[in-house]
Amino acid sequence: MRLLKIYFFIILVSTSIVAQSKLLIYMDLNQTNHLKAYGITFNEIELGATADWLLNYRGGSFMLNYTDELALKCRLRGVSFETLTNSEAVDIYSFVQSEDQNMEVVRLEKAPQIAVFVPDGFLPWDDAVTLALDYAEVKYDKIWIEEISKGDLSKYDWLHLHHEDFTGQYGKFFGSFRGAQWYIQQQALYENEAQKLGFNKVSVMEKYIVKTINSFVADGGFLFAMCSATDSYDIALAGMNVDFVDKMYDGDAIDSDVQSKLDFGQTLAFTDFKIELNPMVYEYSNIDIQPLEIGNQNNDYFTLFEYSAKYDPVPTMLTQNHVNVIRGFMGQTTMFRKELIKKSVYILSERAGTNQVKYIHGKLGRGTFTFYAGHDPEDYQHAVGDPPTDLELHKNSPGYRLILNNILFPAAKKKKQKT
Repeated sequence: MRLLKIYFFIILVSTSIVAQSKLLIYMDLNQTNHLKAYGITFNEIELGATADWLLNYRGGSFMLNYTDELALKCRLRGVSFETLTNSEAVDIYSFVQSEDQNMEVVRLEKAPQIAVFVPDGFLPWDDAVTLALDYAEVKYDKIWIEEISKGDLSKYDWLHLHHEDFTGQYGKFFGSFRGAQWYIQQQALYENEAQKLGFNKVSVMEKYIVKTINSFVADGGFLFAMCSATDSYDIALAGMNVDFVDKMYDGDAIDSDVQSKLDFGQTLAFTDFKIELNPMVYEYSNIDIQPLEIGNQNNDYFTLFEYSAKYDPVPTMLTQNHVNVIRGFMGQTTMFRKELIKKSVYILSERAGTNQVKYIHGKLGRGTFTFYAGHDPEDYQHAVGDPPTDLELHKNSPGYRLILNNILFPAAKKKKQKT
């Protein structure tokens, strides 16, 4: 009987210790599936748990309260973790928060509501962000022009812009693909949408959408964009009061002296750029770095900037990774020209020794925007009609990690402003 009581006491104490212990999802080179680790963390927050993001600690690790259910989820999804006692967790927190370490603890407490701006069933491109969200098992809604016109953006905290052309030039594929069935269908889709919503031209509709999204950001929304949705967005803002779209796209000629009429005070990220007015040229402006400037793809790598975790936690969150040098990748917009980026914008990564910038972040009102150039971090030169990337083959992709950093930083607890 006495042995039985001792046995039950040991079980009770053991259970109590486990209930109070922590689960550490480490994100360094030892992690077996970095991408699903984000999904695990995001979904736990969505279920009401809190998580601590240990910035710059073992690649930007996540600390959560241990539960058997959470441990099982990690095992089933191939995510590596360690179980820590309270004492071990305290030691890690103390180390991370010590003044001599460029690390910080950020509490994640409310998962953002996510929307992706994309036509339903849009082809022929796949999108790196939706691939990442699907693979990480993070829920999101698809919305497009009609939903935004109805005011549905107010339901969401975080918006990703699929590879949209906000100039209203259908990706400037006219010179190469104007006879292709997918191009004809895409043009008809946009023209029908514009007519349905009462706009006389697609380019005018796109400007309305950009203004609406800007209001969403200014009111506290988080905007993320890749590839052509980055520079075409700012071009639409700068050209809000000028017609820079030629007649094969919108039925009438461009305004005279377009360049002098651009208003760079309205843009988010870029300034003093020149629009490419030739409708046959597959380029929007000189914001984008050309392939000849990049040169040999074997030498195409970009380096993440290191920010102060304690004083600049947002750019630090956005650059968390297990490596700081990442292989480049192309897109309709491949890199940003550094001299055309506004001084107020954070440069998060660039190609060392060049004017080529890959990843930027900035503020508008109470919200933020993040632009990430290129199409697919694991498909160097993605072409029309190429199959989607299988992320099971790239579950430790540092390029894809940058995308998923962006869905977690809106969950961070806001620090009170000093008075």
